Amino acid sequence: MEVILIEDVYGLGDKDDIVNVKPGYGRNYLIPQGYAIPASETNRKILAENTRQAAHKAEKVRKDAEYIAEQLKGIVLEVQTKASETGKIFGSITNTQIAELLKNKGIEIDRRKISFAQKEIKTLGEYQAIVNLHREVKPELKFKVVTE
Repeated sequence: MEVILIEDVYGLGDKDDIVNVKPGYGRNYLIPQGYAIPASETNRKILAENTRQAAHKAEKVRKDAEYIAEQLKGIVLEVQTKASETGKIFGSITNTQIAELLKNKGIEIDRRKISFAQKEIKTLGEYQAIVNLHREVKPELKFKVVTE
């Protein structure tokens, strides 16, 4: 019996796979639990159309991420903060501050998508942040920490 998996099933296959299983396993477990549907001709056509549309949407998301990455190229942000004479800043620089500076420049990025190469930024200097826009698009953003 062939079924189309609706969810990932450990040891059997991933979502949208067409797999061959024993009839009892398909009828008594996979289909009633909502893990699969019968692989009829109609369901195969629906699967093909959904896959095509999902690929189109994923391509649009990737292109949008590449457009934002192009905007980030060449930008060097300047984070102003209070610091001692030795160059140690009071507190630390956070991804929220970087997101706010980008917003002021007209680029809207969620703060959770920004991460730093260093664990904490507690001194003046130049640093890099990684912006996770898409699993294939992760541009680096340069910024300077300077005193107010």
